[in-house]
Amino acid sequence: MLKEILPTHAVILAGGRGTRFWPRSRTRTPKQLLNIVGKETMLEQTAARLLPLIPGERIWTVTNTEQAAAVQKQVPAAARKRVLIEPKGLNTAVAIGLAAIHARHVARGDALLAVLPADHYIAQPEKYRKIVAAALDVAREPGRMVVFGIPPTRPETGFGYIERVGEPISANGFPVFAVKRFTEKPALPSAVEYVASGKYHWNAGMFFWRVSTFLDNLKSFLPQTHAALEELSALIGKRSYETQLRAMYQKLQSISVDYAVLEPATRTEGPPRVFVIPAEIGWSDIGSWAAVYELLAKKNGENVLAGSGHALDAEGNFLWAPSKFVAVIGVRDLVVVETLDALLICPRDRAQDVAKMVKYLEEKKRSDLL
Repeated sequence: MLKEILPTHAVILAGGRGTRFWPRSRTRTPKQLLNIVGKETMLEQTAARLLPLIPGERIWTVTNTEQAAAVQKQVPAAARKRVLIEPKGLNTAVAIGLAAIHARHVARGDALLAVLPADHYIAQPEKYRKIVAAALDVAREPGRMVVFGIPPTRPETGFGYIERVGEPISANGFPVFAVKRFTEKPALPSAVEYVASGKYHWNAGMFFWRVSTFLDNLKSFLPQTHAALEELSALIGKRSYETQLRAMYQKLQSISVDYAVLEPATRTEGPPRVFVIPAEIGWSDIGSWAAVYELLAKKNGENVLAGSGHALDAEGNFLWAPSKFVAVIGVRDLVVVETLDALLICPRDRAQDVAKMVKYLEEKKRSDLL
């Protein structure tokens, strides 16, 4: 039986703020638009990983008004006309729905969608593309939704988990399991139990499905959002589109695609609808400056410097001040990040708390530092 020929589109979600990467990450230049690891920005790396598999004219990027100009400059030339600007952030369910109706409009019918965050690091891009191709092959079957599951390397409490069930099927040589349930960020005892069981994976927020499959599920589980998107779909390319888009975003629910679609789909009776592919691809969501240190340090205790400097009786420090010579003496496990107008100094094990500093600046209305 011949497989149905469907065009493949990618959706890059690029609207986050990256508050844990302050002071480099700001409202107009958040984490995904910075060269956090390597010379290219996170968004540039995400798009480059896709190009051997999906052409630029089929790569959609969803962002917001503050970041749109920078996003336009960083995506491949062929993808610049595919940048979708949300009037305000309403989480991932609406953002993916917006991209889905646009992909359907361009494809003049159904299409396969790969939905990906803009700000994740992947050490093995070639293997990643092979697993993406396998996931899309599974998602070609109407009604099936596929997620990447990262095999856990530690009992991490900062990630959501996916529990798999049953024996795997094979897609392009990769095992594919039915998903039993999604779980929230667990307490440490539960995380230890999950890792020991071998049946749980970290949820990397990478999703694969047909446009029709996604929209059908949206209609079932989030009918108001689905109806609004279908109304907007009829106006794509028309003058009234922008006015309708702004009006729509004032009324819709802000909810993640996990809550809105994937979790209820796993609780629906009948054959499995959600599947997970274990993806050992050197993945990191690079969630803090401490995570950047862990990626860049070649051995435990090494000092990581962005520019020139010297460490005397110091170890385990991450030092980002590329315009200055940095001298450190007798300090351990610090994060130091300098910009023209701010300086961050904190222990590496408190790097997650940088977001609290951003909240403080918001409360003090320090827009000059946000």
